[in-house]
Amino acid sequence: MASAATAPTAIRGSFSLPAYRTFRVDIPRISTVKFKMVQQDVGEVSQLVQALEAASKKGKGKGKQSFTCKKSTFPVVGSDNISVDSWKFMDWDYKRGDLPTYARGLFTTRRKDGAPEIAVRGYDKFFNVDEVNDTKWRNIENNTRGPYELSVKENGCIIFLSGLEDDTLLVCSKHSTGSRNDAELSHAQAGEQWIERHVSTVGKSVKDLARELRQMNATAVGELCDDSFEEHVLAYDESAAGFYLHGINYNVPDFRTCPGSEVHAFADKWGFKKAKFVEYDDIDSVKRFLDGCAESGTWDGRETEGFVVRCQKNEGGKGPYQDWFFKYKFEEPYLMYRQWRECTKAVIVGKVPNIKKHKKITEEYLKYARRQLIQNPHLAKEYQHNHGIIAMREGFLQERGLKGSEIIAMEAEGQEEVKNDVILVPIASLGCGKTTVALALTKLFGWGHVQNDNIPKQKNKPKKFALDITNLLAAHPVVIADRNNHMRRERQQLMDDIFPVVPRARFVALQYVHEPKGQMLPGIREVTRRRVLDRGDNHQTIRAGSKNSEEIIGIMEGFLSRFEGVDTDREPDKSFDEVIDLDVSADSRGNLETVVTTLHKLYPQIVKQVPTPEELDAALDWAMSDYQVQIDLSHQYGAKNQKDKNKKGTQSTPTPSVTPESLAKGIEYFCISLPAAEVSEVLQSLFPPSTDPEKARVYRQLANSRRIQPTFHVTLIHRASKKDRPEVWDGYTQQYIQTMKEKPESDPTVTPALAPARVRLERLIWDDRLMAFVARIMPPEDEEQAGWACANDIPHVTVGTISPQVKPKESNDLLQRWHQVGSGGDTGIWEAEIPGVKVVNGTVGLVMSRR
Repeated sequence: MASAATAPTAIRGSFSLPAYRTFRVDIPRISTVKFKMVQQDVGEVSQLVQALEAASKKGKGKGKQSFTCKKSTFPVVGSDNISVDSWKFMDWDYKRGDLPTYARGLFTTRRKDGAPEIAVRGYDKFFNVDEVNDTKWRNIENNTRGPYELSVKENGCIIFLSGLEDDTLLVCSKHSTGSRNDAELSHAQAGEQWIERHVSTVGKSVKDLARELRQMNATAVGELCDDSFEEHVLAYDESAAGFYLHGINYNVPDFRTCPGSEVHAFADKWGFKKAKFVEYDDIDSVKRFLDGCAESGTWDGRETEGFVVRCQKNEGGKGPYQDWFFKYKFEEPYLMYRQWRECTKAVIVGKVPNIKKHKKITEEYLKYARRQLIQNPHLAKEYQHNHGIIAMREGFLQERGLKGSEIIAMEAEGQEEVKNDVILVPIASLGCGKTTVALALTKLFGWGHVQNDNIPKQKNKPKKFALDITNLLAAHPVVIADRNNHMRRERQQLMDDIFPVVPRARFVALQYVHEPKGQMLPGIREVTRRRVLDRGDNHQTIRAGSKNSEEIIGIMEGFLSRFEGVDTDREPDKSFDEVIDLDVSADSRGNLETVVTTLHKLYPQIVKQVPTPEELDAALDWAMSDYQVQIDLSHQYGAKNQKDKNKKGTQSTPTPSVTPESLAKGIEYFCISLPAAEVSEVLQSLFPPSTDPEKARVYRQLANSRRIQPTFHVTLIHRASKKDRPEVWDGYTQQYIQTMKEKPESDPTVTPALAPARVRLERLIWDDRLMAFVARIMPPEDEEQAGWACANDIPHVTVGTISPQVKPKESNDLLQRWHQVGSGGDTGIWEAEIPGVKVVNGTVGLVMSRR
């Protein structure tokens, strides 16, 4: 394989199949290249920041005019107390036509005089050919002009460089500055090390680079390619590793970027590696070149993921031309390579590999991989740390005497396109949004849709559900099997009943991810309960507007406790053709786009093109606003229990198997639940951007690794303490039993709220393992009511732990140490006092054991 470091820097010429000519171009040194000066306008930047601030506070909302922007603030390590704000839109929002900016990678800051400025400016988000309307070939031909620069997509992580007011070089990954205190090297830190190494080779310093970039008002954009840090798909040996400069953008709101010749000259001056490019004057030559490369998946003797095409574009042949990019990406053989990697990791840990495609060649590869792992036992450990992946793959290809692109071509000759008999199987619990997404899909494509909730309760209802699906497959290429399918036995039943009738059926799981439950269920509970209770009676069976909310929550808890995630290493989930993972907490718009784009890649003959953002919005608006449930089957819930009660002549006492006394045996702990938004607000206020980096280190680590708990509570007593404090445990248990008996009309399996409570947050304590609030349980406002006893010596609210191995119960140990030795000095303990009096209203309740 040719080394990227030895290839010519730039090529210009014509291309004719099957051969083409390349030659070296001598690029002038930077001293002879004059960069145009494009300065920032404070008024324009101020308007942009205001628009971004407004977008960051919108919330998710509904309708076509809603979009959100995530703001993250980072202190710049080594600077004169400078911090930068990162702005990030959701990926699907970049397809809209009304964003304040389309920069993917945008950081702003304020100068010493208070004026806002753009610190880092990435490329405008660019799309693959045919991915959006602008990148359809007919529009590219009509609306763009050359020269067309085709840059090889280097295979690493993107890095941005710019200069700050105090001559600090700001090094960022796409949306983060990284942190010097991370346990492992971040992308930005690894990039910083390479930049220092590169500029030293030409006798310069990073401060020199910072000054020049600031004088230019520019961001240098490049790809960090270093297999010793992180392996991707393409190989970079020691001589080829480094920072590949492929762009220089001006730090202004509109996208303005330098041509390739200037980028290469800048790279020469500062010792950077250069991303190769070819240049053509007309779009026909570009198409011939790309089509030729696509046949082999290679260029210049090396496999590549594709090309980024840089040109200029206007709108429909009108108005001024502006800098514009699109990409031409090869899906294969890279998807096959990724499957080989995941299958090898499964073999190493003793799991059955999940082979979705390329079955025959993947099985041959795994025979080779097993042989290598046996001969070289140390390979397994290295492979699990993402080293040796490329060498394993290349060794197999050399043994077979084939390139990956040749394998794909051979498979394609005998492959049949899927055009029908596809069944989408949601795997969800109540309130995930599965029916909303299903309805939007039927609106977009006219697919079949069977709602289990529309089928009245009857003997063999599951078979009726499967029969309705098979009937619809006769008229529709795709049918959505709309029920929760949250247990393996449900999925098994569905496949067992359909495969004999439709042997060629392909099942695709739409999995709303719930696992690991210990980490995810608190957040899922919060989101799904709000959705179900907000929709009221607009559901066939769950009438949240008419029934007691505690009863509804009890039904939801049953689904959560029974939920079994997809495991493609065992039956029946092995039979899924594909598993599309969806986010319960995300809005349905994002999940809808994930489903549509994935199905387009899987089955291009069924989803021939991805709908426009406007079409997705309209379908979702219809599903959420115009669609109304017509069938009321809520009487089915509880009918059997009521019949049994009538037979026994009792309607107010639960059956002996579910008495409050028997249910009380399953209580895990009693607690005071607190509103997550209020606690999070207090937490964030203690770590403003100006906070000393060392003091904020653990908080940033928890936030960046999503280890801050989604819900908060004060534990009153855990079942593990009931022998030590029987009076506390028994007191709360009796209160629970009495509460249940006072509500005989409710479902006895529902977990009730016992009473309101007030908690004062006094100070935040943390070490390098976990963080917790010290809390004071306030006396009840009702003077006749007894106070809330706590079995812990120091009542507290655990904020988060740095890893799953650190358990929340360790908060007790931390607070005991803090109480004994205090904080600061050599204690390894930090504390922050909460200014003023912060009292939050909570609810006394309990949590049942999952056992």
